[in-house]
This record gives sequence, structure tokens and C-alpha cells, in this order.
Amino acid sequence: MTYYIHADKFFLENVTEDGGYLEVQDDGKFGFYYPENETPTGKIVDYPGKWIAPGLVDTHVHGSLKEDVMVSEWDGINRLSEGFLRSGVTSWLPTTYTADENTLTRICQMFGARKGEETGAKIQGLHFEGPYFTAEHAGAENPKYLLDPSIKQFNDWRDQSEGLLNKISLAPERKGAKEFIRTVVKEGVVVSLGHSSATYAQAKAGVEAGATMFTHTFNGMPDPSHHDSSISNAAMDLHNVTDELICDGHHVKKELVRSLIKIKGAEHICLITDCMEAGMMPDGDYMLGELPVYVKDGMARLKDGDNLAGSILQLNVAIKNVVDWNAATPEEAIMMASYVPAKSANILDKCGSIAPDKPADFIVLNPDMTLSETYLNGKSRYQAKK
Repeated sequence: MTYYIHADKFFLENVTEDGGYLEVQDDGKFGFYYPENETPTGKIVDYPGKWIAPGLVDTHVHGSLKEDVMVSEWDGINRLSEGFLRSGVTSWLPTTYTADENTLTRICQMFGARKGEETGAKIQGLHFEGPYFTAEHAGAENPKYLLDPSIKQFNDWRDQSEGLLNKISLAPERKGAKEFIRTVVKEGVVVSLGHSSATYAQAKAGVEAGATMFTHTFNGMPDPSHHDSSISNAAMDLHNVTDELICDGHHVKKELVRSLIKIKGAEHICLITDCMEAGMMPDGDYMLGELPVYVKDGMARLKDGDNLAGSILQLNVAIKNVVDWNAATPEEAIMMASYVPAKSANILDKCGSIAPDKPADFIVLNPDMTLSETYLNGKSRYQAKK
């Protein structure tokens, strides 16, 4: 049955409205927004003092709840998709680590065979973080599996995934990277640059070949320099690219978060979590692919080398953080975690905004940016404890 959400604020695709009514059709899709003085006839679901925003979209996430894209069977992946509703995420791209070819093939086959079967947050594609990276900035990526880009190998993986593989992060200085980028972008794949020692010129060449993103900006790359410009400088300087950003306060300090958002504009910042299996779990010992990790004080670190190893961040916490840090307005924070990631991954037709005839995936927020409730296809699927 069609109903109408009544709330204090609505973050629509092109405007933020105070008060009013949002139509949720009986087919689970959005209808029209009506202003406060145009009360519709029908069932009203009232959220006094609450804000309505699009469901969050995490385009770079490895796991949570002791589940990991690299090792979990389908039941575990579906448990992940259900669990992400607790963080306001209604769409996501399962993200791999660097691994051997057979492991990545197995993962592609599993996701391809189960396409559309998840019952929670929607799997809108598959993101390969690697294996075409540089050892110097591999971070928590296993260096023994690093390779130069191969169009044939990548297209084989795409075939195995039934076309789900739609994003790849790579280092632009690897041999053949420019040619690889140019080819796969024509096939509809999004290319992001990272885990790289690239100079500014090498990163710029990757962007000019068709790359449109930078992978967890400032992490897995040299620091920005005022003498020897690097890939980090390129992420800050180049036009019409989107920068992924982990806003847990550990990967990038809030002062630099504020600076990057100010330089690039919120419309070019994609909030991600890079979360690994320890998300939503207590401190202790975990695994990141084949590498042992320990979690303490809100951080995941490799036991060997002490590098940061993904995060335990959830996307609803990220949007609250950037507002609390005065790095963004609530409107900008929500855009950076919904519209921008969806647009950056070429899935904006399926998620990322509140607009007529799009799936009614949305969240109910408190004015302090904490999550109150998550809806999927117009149905309430998670309510936070009061």
C-alpha cells in the first residue's frame, strides 16, 4: 500500500526540504515529495523531529561481523548484507584484497552465481582492490601476488562474475597501466588509482587515460609534497575526479579531511569505510585475507609491521564524524556517502538518492546525525535501540 513519510527534513536528490511528505509507492519505489502545505490523502507515517536521507552506499568495504568477502561463503556474505542495514548502508560493492588468481576467480564465480539473492543491503557490483599495485605502498595488500595489469585476465574475471565486476583500484605506474585503463573504461569499468608510488605525472596520465577516482586518498600513497609532487598531490589537484576518503579519525586526521573537502568540494568526495571483518565486533585478533591483524583503540593494524589494515569504520559513523569535525554540513555529509559514491561507481540509476521511481531505500536520522532506522524497498528493516 502506498504511504507517505512525514518528517522535519528531507534530503532529496537536488534540494533539501524542511518538512513535507515523501511518497513511498506500493511497488517499493519513491513517488513525489509534497511540501508541508500539500498534505496528501492516504496513510501517513510520522517521524517528528527526524530527518530522511537516501540509504548510504559503501563502494569500498571488505567485511564486518567476522565475515570477509575473501573467505566467507554465500551465507556469510548475505549475513553481511543484512548487517550493513544497521549502519544505514542499503547498497554496497563487496571489495576484494590482492590474492592469487584462483582465489579471485572463485570469488567472482560465487558472486556471479548468487547475483540478486542477497536479502539485505544490495550488492551493486564488485570492486577489485588489486592485484595491480606497487609493493612499496602495498600496505595491508599481500605483495607476493602483485602483478602488472592484464586485460585478458581482468576480462576473464568479469566474465566469471557475470558482469558484476565494475570497479578496480590499481597503481598507474605499473607496466601497461595506461593501455589497461583506456580499454576497461570503454567496457564500463570504473578505475581508481591507489596503493601506488606514482609521481604526479604518472597519476595524471592514468586520469587522462580514463581513471576517475583515487583509492582511500592519502592512504597507500606518498604524502603530499611541496617539492616532489606525487599521486597524493594529483588527488588534490586534478579536475573532475572523485577522491575516496576514510573518515575514522585514524587513517586521515580531521584537519586534512577538512582541507581536502574544501579543496575538492563535497561533490568530489566519496566517503568509504574500507572496513574489514572486525567491523561491529569487539577488540581482538582477526585476519585480513592471509594477514593477521589486531584491533585496539578503534584501529585495525597488521601484527607484522603495524601498518593500518583496513578499518572498523561504519558509514553512518563517517557521516557523523565529518559533521562533528566541522568538515561538512549534514547535507554535504549525506551526499558524500550516498549520491557521490553511487555516481562514482556508475550505479546512480539504482541507488544513492531520493527521486521518483528509484528504489525506496532510505534512512531516518536524528538531528545529531545518529541513525534511527533503515528502510529497504519501502519497508523498515532496522530500528536502532532507543
